[in-house]
Amino acid sequence: MANQLKVAVVHAIEVLLERGWSQRRVAGALGVDRGTVARYARRAREPANPAKAPPGSDGASTRPAVAPVGIGGASQGTWTNSKPATQAPPGPTGPEIESPEVSGRLRSAAPGLRYARPAGATATTGVAEASSNSRPASQTSKCEPFREVIKAKIDQGLSAKRIYQDLVSEYGFGAKYHSVRRFVRRLGRTHPLPFRRMECAPGEEAQVDFGTGAPILQPNDKRRRPHVFRIVLSHSRKGYSEAVFKQSTESFIGALENAFRHFGGVPKTLVVDNLKAAVLKADWFDPDLNPKIQSFCEHYGTVILPTKPRTPRHKGKIEAGVKYIQANGLKGRSFSSLEEENRFLLEWETSAADTRIHGTTRKQVGKVFYEVERETLLPLPVERFPFFHEAQRSVHRDGHVEVDKAYYSIPPEYLGRRVWVRWESHTVRIFDQRMQQIAIHVKRDPGRFATEPAHITSEKINSVERGAAWLLNKVSLIGSHAQQWAEAMLAERGIQGVRVLQGLRSLADRHPCESIEKACEIAHTHGAYRLRFIRALIKRQAPKQEQFEFIDAHPIIRSLSDYDELVHASFQKGVYQNESCIEECLS
Repeated sequence: MANQLKVAVVHAIEVLLERGWSQRRVAGALGVDRGTVARYARRAREPANPAKAPPGSDGASTRPAVAPVGIGGASQGTWTNSKPATQAPPGPTGPEIESPEVSGRLRSAAPGLRYARPAGATATTGVAEASSNSRPASQTSKCEPFREVIKAKIDQGLSAKRIYQDLVSEYGFGAKYHSVRRFVRRLGRTHPLPFRRMECAPGEEAQVDFGTGAPILQPNDKRRRPHVFRIVLSHSRKGYSEAVFKQSTESFIGALENAFRHFGGVPKTLVVDNLKAAVLKADWFDPDLNPKIQSFCEHYGTVILPTKPRTPRHKGKIEAGVKYIQANGLKGRSFSSLEEENRFLLEWETSAADTRIHGTTRKQVGKVFYEVERETLLPLPVERFPFFHEAQRSVHRDGHVEVDKAYYSIPPEYLGRRVWVRWESHTVRIFDQRMQQIAIHVKRDPGRFATEPAHITSEKINSVERGAAWLLNKVSLIGSHAQQWAEAMLAERGIQGVRVLQGLRSLADRHPCESIEKACEIAHTHGAYRLRFIRALIKRQAPKQEQFEFIDAHPIIRSLSDYDELVHASFQKGVYQNESCIEECLS
């Protein structure tokens, strides 16, 4: 059933039209549709519908409806427009309405009208014509004497029930609880403030959001609707749109980067909704951003500012921008591929969106962008954002994390903790939970290990790994003889001597350095370069080998001249014997 206007409103329409008001003015004053006003105007002009006589009157006489008491007389109240006379349109100042009962009903429907009481009329004029059950226009609440007390209790956060109980117990309040509840509600009633419109300087801000794109017709006759990414510069309203199948972090970063290249610069701030691709945890005061998004902003020198959750008016420009592209650019269209839709969106931005006169700025979007805003954008970096994969990893017991089936070391203090890992085709970077880099490696093939020497704790590095030079330095702390023996041993035995050095150093944990020094001195004099000789000498405590010098004269030693004569005599005797033998043979 259609809605019916109240009798008082219908009567007001007829009277205002009768006083020369236009239908538009009557509709605006009473808050009804112009078509409704026109329908009642036509009904009032039809002569075939004479007004019926009220019950009890002479039914034989047919006459037009007589205006109720208070209409048309000079002594009756009149409704006038509350605006000054200089601003009122030409014509009568307002129709005359008969009674305060009608005026009370019209005040709510037409706040711009007021009831003017004629001179000499009392406040009770027209009360007799009002219905018997009508409520007085104003009635003082029984809570009014306790207004300040009730205000103070409201400021304390007390409920209406508690306030009523306190009034009864403390002041002997005699009215009902409902009176207090109505009074508290009236005191707490507030009028909403108008929203403050925020405009931005050129290059300061861009707003970003996703909407629903046009369907993609796939070869199997199925329709797939992509998401449409849209970014709008808040000053010029210059926009960029791109269709994507997923609202992932990778798609979001790729679309943002393409938008910056399209603009030829970067806005200083990005106002985004709490997208899962960008915001891990929504918080108006301290949101948690995706670390990859944070790195992207650092690369381009911009800042992400998420809006307050469930508050779309914080990004009204992009809300209107998404609706605009859906209604103007994509509605009623379909495409055969995502690339085709993106080519259309790029052409539509330049041919339609940039050439329009914006409804708010009243200027051409593209002209404002190229003449005012483009030069204020931040410059683009030389290289594009290094796109990487990112995930959290737990550090294994061997101090490595696994990335694409290869293993990479981290500092030992992070053992058993969780770290962030970013990797791309060439490098693997490892970060702590505060996104501070703690390690970097060249990407390895699956199954390979990348271990930095600095990431191995000193307790897990044996002396052989440290090298011969480190061992010789440690042996030199035992003493000079031990160092001489070690150097000679290493020169003779080569690489095998590294472990001998390790064994010699370990002897210092069980024997005094003096004993080792003495053993090394003895072994060195004998040229014994085996570790077992050192152990045996330490066990036996053997003396060192003595060195004897040759002497030239001694009582038991003959002089060299005696030996010379002996040799000469022996030689002469031998020659004589040889000659005798020869003569005997010849004879």
